[in-house]
Amino acid sequence: MLHGIDVSSHNPSFESEGLDFVIVKATEGRTYTNPRRAKQAAQARRDGCVVGFYHFLLGRRGLSLARITAQARYFVENCGAEDGDILALDWETDPKGRRATSAQKDKFLREVKKLRPDHKLILYVNRDLWTRKSTGDYKADGLWIADYREAGDPLIKDKWLFHQYTSKPLDKNVADFKSRDALKEWASTT
Repeated sequence: MLHGIDVSSHNPSFESEGLDFVIVKATEGRTYTNPRRAKQAAQARRDGCVVGFYHFLLGRRGLSLARITAQARYFVENCGAEDGDILALDWETDPKGRRATSAQKDKFLREVKKLRPDHKLILYVNRDLWTRKSTGDYKADGLWIADYREAGDPLIKDKWLFHQYTSKPLDKNVADFKSRDALKEWASTT
């Protein structure tokens, strides 16, 4: 198992030395860009980590698929990904209790794959949403599951690549790869 973290603008400082990967929040909706993303990614790269960027999908019933497509474009144009970086979609409920539908999630993932076919794309989702509320199991190139329990042992039957197992003191994750080189190879292969 490899070890890593995910960070957002709420993490002005973090330790990446000794980690294998860091996934940085890049964008949300069609207007928000994490002002710290470039600095956070640069720090992770300096420490030899594989870097990823994620987008928080804003959606709700009735939101047009054109607006979801616009979010996908906004993400790929503003995340700052380089060759070999991982892209991710954060699909969960927002602070107002809304979430994108499964069809909106799928549309976003397919649009990002179309716009950035040379990048691996994963779906971040919590166990409850993945196992009980999803109307589909499309996850692009892999699943990043949030389930706060023992690292590497989420309560799902599906194959996962990344597991967020705690958020204290920050979001900690493991990845199901034999080595950092194996993760880098996977991230660089289309």
